[in-house]
Amino acid sequence: MLLTAVITEAEEGGFIALNPETGTTTQGETYQEAIQNLKEATSLYLEEFPMKAQIHRPVMTTFEVSHA
Repeated sequence: MLLTAVITEAEEGGFIALNPETGTTTQGETYQEAIQNLKEATSLYLEEFPMKAQIHRPVMTTFEVSHA
């Protein structure tokens, strides 16, 4: 099953990994560790809460806001 991973650098160091389709989130000291941890967390989640056959892929974009 092909799923989405959103990876961001954590302010305190390391990386945060999110799977938007399931909502699973984890972290790792390296990019690869964060991805591996996300795979494991998502697999465990899907064992308990199987997904429907059709997955709605998130659309991701960037946007700008101004602030005072």
